[in-house]
Amino acid sequence: MALKDTLLRIFTWWNGQTVSLALLTARSGQFVGADEFGNRYYKALGPLIDRSVGPERRWVVYNGYADASRVPPGWRAWLCHNGDLPPSEEDYQPREWQKPHLENQTGTAAAYRPKGSQLSWGSRPAATGDYVPWTPGE
Repeated sequence: MALKDTLLRIFTWWNGQTVSLALLTARSGQFVGADEFGNRYYKALGPLIDRSVGPERRWVVYNGYADASRVPPGWRAWLCHNGDLPPSEEDYQPREWQKPHLENQTGTAAAYRPKGSQLSWGSRPAATGDYVPWTPGE
Protein backbone atom coordinates (compact mmCIF):
# COMPACT_ATOMS: atom_id res chain seq x y z
CA MET A 1 0.00 0.00 0.00
CA ALA A 2 1.35 3.42 -0.92
CA LEU A 3 1.99 6.13 1.63
CA LYS A 4 -0.79 8.27 0.18
CA ASP A 5 -3.33 5.44 0.57
CA THR A 6 -2.23 4.85 4.15
CA LEU A 7 -2.58 8.52 5.05
CA LEU A 8 -5.99 8.70 3.37
CA ARG A 9 -7.19 5.73 5.43
CA ILE A 10 -5.96 7.29 8.65
CA PHE A 11 -7.25 10.84 8.16
CA THR A 12 -10.37 10.54 5.98
CA TRP A 13 -13.56 8.54 6.29
CA TRP A 14 -14.96 9.17 2.81
CA ASN A 15 -12.24 7.34 0.81
CA GLY A 16 -12.92 3.61 1.02
CA GLN A 17 -12.69 2.35 4.59
CA THR A 18 -11.08 3.74 7.70
CA VAL A 19 -8.51 1.89 9.77
CA SER A 20 -11.09 1.04 12.43
CA LEU A 21 -13.48 -0.39 9.82
CA ALA A 22 -10.64 -2.42 8.30
CA LEU A 23 -9.89 -3.87 11.75
CA LEU A 24 -13.58 -4.64 12.39
CA THR A 25 -13.89 -6.29 8.98
CA ALA A 26 -10.74 -8.38 9.51
CA ARG A 27 -11.73 -9.39 13.04
CA SER A 28 -15.44 -10.11 12.81
CA GLY A 29 -16.61 -9.64 9.23
CA GLN A 30 -17.78 -12.33 6.85
CA PHE A 31 -17.70 -11.43 3.15
CA VAL A 32 -21.17 -11.76 1.62
CA GLY A 33 -20.75 -10.42 -1.89
CA ALA A 34 -19.89 -7.54 -4.18
CA ASP A 35 -21.89 -5.42 -6.59
CA GLU A 36 -21.17 -4.20 -10.10
CA PHE A 37 -19.55 -1.00 -8.75
CA GLY A 38 -16.92 -2.90 -6.76
CA ASN A 39 -18.49 -2.27 -3.35
CA ARG A 40 -17.99 -5.17 -0.93
CA TYR A 41 -20.64 -6.25 1.60
CA TYR A 42 -20.06 -7.90 4.97
CA LYS A 43 -21.98 -9.21 7.94
CA ALA A 44 -20.79 -9.72 11.51
CA LEU A 45 -19.72 -13.07 12.84
CA GLY A 46 -20.54 -14.01 16.40
CA PRO A 47 -22.71 -12.32 19.03
CA LEU A 48 -23.71 -8.70 18.79
CA ILE A 49 -22.65 -6.06 21.26
CA ASP A 50 -25.69 -3.89 20.57
CA ARG A 51 -29.07 -5.56 19.92
CA SER A 52 -30.56 -2.33 18.55
CA VAL A 53 -28.94 -2.95 15.14
CA GLY A 54 -31.17 -5.94 14.47
CA PRO A 55 -30.49 -9.65 14.08
CA GLU A 56 -27.02 -9.08 12.65
CA ARG A 57 -24.73 -6.18 11.82
CA ARG A 58 -24.29 -5.55 8.09
CA TRP A 59 -22.05 -3.02 6.36
CA VAL A 60 -20.57 -1.96 3.05
CA VAL A 61 -17.00 -1.07 2.15
CA TYR A 62 -17.21 1.36 -0.74
CA ASN A 63 -14.94 1.13 -3.74
CA GLY A 64 -13.60 4.67 -3.65
CA TYR A 65 -15.68 7.63 -2.51
CA ALA A 66 -18.27 6.77 0.15
CA ASP A 67 -21.67 7.72 -1.28
CA ALA A 68 -24.85 5.89 -0.28
CA SER A 69 -26.35 6.42 -3.74
CA ARG A 70 -23.68 4.02 -5.08
CA VAL A 71 -25.46 1.09 -3.41
CA PRO A 72 -27.86 -0.71 -5.80
CA PRO A 73 -31.45 -1.26 -4.59
CA GLY A 74 -31.06 -4.99 -3.90
CA TRP A 75 -28.02 -4.49 -1.70
CA ARG A 76 -29.65 -1.49 -0.02
CA ALA A 77 -32.61 -3.66 0.96
CA TRP A 78 -30.25 -6.29 2.38
CA LEU A 79 -28.29 -3.67 4.36
CA CYS A 80 -31.53 -2.29 5.87
CA HIS A 81 -32.72 -5.80 6.86
CA ASN A 82 -35.60 -5.71 4.35
CA GLY A 83 -34.49 -9.10 3.09
CA ASP A 84 -32.66 -12.06 4.53
CA LEU A 85 -30.91 -13.18 1.35
CA PRO A 86 -28.25 -10.94 -0.16
CA PRO A 87 -28.53 -10.33 -3.93
CA SER A 88 -25.43 -12.49 -4.48
CA GLU A 89 -27.45 -15.53 -3.30
CA GLU A 90 -30.69 -14.67 -5.13
CA ASP A 91 -31.57 -15.45 -8.71
CA TYR A 92 -33.26 -12.14 -9.36
CA GLN A 93 -34.16 -11.04 -12.87
CA PRO A 94 -35.20 -7.38 -13.21
CA ARG A 95 -38.46 -6.65 -14.98
CA GLU A 96 -38.45 -4.98 -18.39
CA TRP A 97 -39.75 -1.68 -16.99
CA GLN A 98 -37.03 -1.39 -14.34
CA LYS A 99 -34.15 0.93 -15.18
CA PRO A 100 -30.56 0.08 -14.25
CA HIS A 101 -29.19 1.64 -11.07
CA LEU A 102 -27.85 5.17 -11.47
CA GLU A 103 -25.87 7.08 -8.87
CA ASN A 104 -27.09 10.42 -7.56
CA GLN A 105 -26.37 12.98 -10.29
CA THR A 106 -26.84 16.10 -8.14
CA GLY A 107 -24.02 18.55 -8.69
CA THR A 108 -22.96 17.06 -12.02
CA ALA A 109 -23.68 18.06 -15.60
CA ALA A 110 -26.20 15.20 -15.81
CA ALA A 111 -28.33 16.51 -12.91
CA TYR A 112 -32.06 16.91 -13.50
CA ARG A 113 -32.94 20.52 -14.26
CA PRO A 114 -36.65 20.97 -15.03
CA LYS A 115 -37.97 23.65 -17.33
CA GLY A 116 -38.04 26.97 -15.50
CA SER A 117 -35.07 26.12 -13.28
CA GLN A 118 -32.36 28.76 -13.06
CA LEU A 119 -29.80 26.17 -14.11
CA SER A 120 -31.70 24.76 -17.11
CA TRP A 121 -31.09 25.75 -20.70
CA GLY A 122 -33.40 28.04 -22.59
CA SER A 123 -35.47 30.87 -21.28
CA ARG A 124 -38.01 30.94 -18.52
CA PRO A 125 -41.64 31.45 -19.48
CA ALA A 126 -42.89 34.99 -19.03
CA ALA A 127 -44.94 35.83 -15.96
CA THR A 128 -48.68 35.78 -16.63
CA GLY A 129 -49.56 38.64 -14.33
CA ASP A 130 -52.20 36.70 -12.37
CA TYR A 131 -50.23 36.68 -9.10
CA VAL A 132 -51.78 38.68 -6.29
CA PRO A 133 -49.70 38.90 -3.11
CA TRP A 134 -51.30 38.42 0.28
CA THR A 135 -51.57 41.45 2.48
CA PRO A 136 -52.64 41.52 6.12
CA GLY A 137 -56.24 42.49 6.80
CA GLU A 138 -57.72 41.08 3.61
